[in-house]
Amino acid sequence: MRNVILGTASLLILSACQAEQAAKASPVPAAKAEMEISDIPLVETKIALFGDLHVHTTNSFDAFIFGTRTDANDAYRFAKGETIDNGAGDKIKLDGPPLDFYAVTDHGEYLGIVPALRDRSTDLSKTDTAKAIFGLTATDRRGSFLRIGQTVVSGDEIDEIYDRELIDSVWARNVEAAETHNDPGTFTTFAGYEFTAMRAVADTAAANLHRNVIFKDSAPERLFTTLDSPRPDALWGWMDTQRGAGHDVLAIPHNSNASNGMMFAFGSYNGAPLDLSEVELRARNEPLVEITQVKGTSETHPLLSPNDEWSNFEIYDNLIGGQLPSYVTDGSFIRQGLARGFTIEERLGVNPFQFGFIGSSDTHVSAGAYTEENFFGKFPHDMNMDSRQTVPPKGAKTWPDSFTPETDLIATPQYGASGLAGVWARANTRVEIFDAMTKKETFGTSGPRMKVRFFAMNDRVDAGILGAADMVAQSYASGVPMGSQWAGGRKAPQFLAWASRDANSAPLERLQIIKSWMKEGRPQESITDIACADGADPIKGRCPDQNLSVDLSTCARSGDGAAELKALWIDPDYDAKTPTAYYVRVLEAPKCRWSTWDAVRNGTPPNPDMQAVDQDRAWSSAIWVAQ
Repeated sequence: MRNVILGTASLLILSACQAEQAAKASPVPAAKAEMEISDIPLVETKIALFGDLHVHTTNSFDAFIFGTRTDANDAYRFAKGETIDNGAGDKIKLDGPPLDFYAVTDHGEYLGIVPALRDRSTDLSKTDTAKAIFGLTATDRRGSFLRIGQTVVSGDEIDEIYDRELIDSVWARNVEAAETHNDPGTFTTFAGYEFTAMRAVADTAAANLHRNVIFKDSAPERLFTTLDSPRPDALWGWMDTQRGAGHDVLAIPHNSNASNGMMFAFGSYNGAPLDLSEVELRARNEPLVEITQVKGTSETHPLLSPNDEWSNFEIYDNLIGGQLPSYVTDGSFIRQGLARGFTIEERLGVNPFQFGFIGSSDTHVSAGAYTEENFFGKFPHDMNMDSRQTVPPKGAKTWPDSFTPETDLIATPQYGASGLAGVWARANTRVEIFDAMTKKETFGTSGPRMKVRFFAMNDRVDAGILGAADMVAQSYASGVPMGSQWAGGRKAPQFLAWASRDANSAPLERLQIIKSWMKEGRPQESITDIACADGADPIKGRCPDQNLSVDLSTCARSGDGAAELKALWIDPDYDAKTPTAYYVRVLEAPKCRWSTWDAVRNGTPPNPDMQAVDQDRAWSSAIWVAQ
């Protein structure tokens, strides 16, 4: 293990050593220069682009074990609209038009090693680990795989299979695939990988502290993984060094919902109090957070937001790698994390939780499943009905009074058909999309391609702006967009919020502004409807019943909904002395969850233990308001 015990001084030592390594190693060259950029017109009011920045292929150790055989080239082909194989013989294709951007983010730990263990032409196939997993007389497949996963948590690599040169070569192929498929103005790719940090909670369960690391353009020849150090602050120090060597980079934490309270903790990785150097490191390297993906939504939880009627959305209960539930606490969810950041800022002067929002999939079949109607899951086995647990067992037409699944794949029923990253960028290029991400002018969706915008006005604007053809241009001129800090003052800001539907999904039901702040050491929140599908005025912050419903026997929707919602809003409870984060949430009309679609196609009732109806949604990045 290359563990690094990190204080302020040791971070400087780490950075110095890595700077020397970076100087010796030449960057992976770009196969296709962005020479066409000057010919691509820039749109100053910006365009909405949709993509996925969390994609695993056969080179991720867990994806290969479960049967995925497609690589980075296949992943990019899928994103551009082509059909690929999911690894279990099922053909999968993107619902809707091609995506605008995509990043393969295989686990950096043991990258490409497990496929090599199975390849009899390699020296790795002759190791004891390979024989235990893939040999003709293999007797410890599960145990060996768990040992690999446990070393990712501990940082103590399995020496006999830890071939750094092979890992480097597989990383180079992933970078090459990104360069090959990058098409400025049409389709943007980023080289990336996952830093799979975790903290052990039990023998086979861990708290999730994973990050996806995304490079703007050029990438280094060697990755920094948990087998170098399992500490996120070590990753951030390495990222600083890479940026200094010309490899601009950012990290995106995900699945705080499964972090056992650690993702937005008040302390460091080792439990020590946060210090300024660590807080600055995080703020500099992690401008975004993944708010939704296949393993649930990390916005909030019903136990933390009992007055939010829509908080029970795609809740994923478990820790990583086991059946133990994750601890539901303020440190696990993004809404409460926003508030916690103000406490840290008050003490240290920097807010490390000032994140912009995106969604992504965390697919492990090279391809994200973003729609309820065509949800093919995270792994190849997820299309198996025994794994999905969405139809009665053994061909029955009704559900038994007590149902115990005959599989230990407990995660699959909890998976959600989610999500996508949205950015407002001047053009579909690496430079412009990466710039939007660093500025946090981003939004996340739970799958549909809804668009959402959010501005805070410096001065009062007339309501006529909502009908103006140049509404967006006026908004940029009069205020700041989502992801920004509003300077604040004694007078409350005026917010402009706007959302439009995905024409291939459900219409919109309501537009909301969510407010997060701290009071007496505890996160506070409020949820206010500001626009309703039927045009009615909200009453006490809630839209009247919009008469939108879904027939669970057919999945047919009823009611009109809205194609677009927009409103101006001023917080009636604004307190200039209280730092506050505001963000927009837009909800679609109710629709059948993917599990209900399975039941309808099978002619049986939905599993009573699963949510039958979902309301897909999108979230804007926040605007932070402080004097």
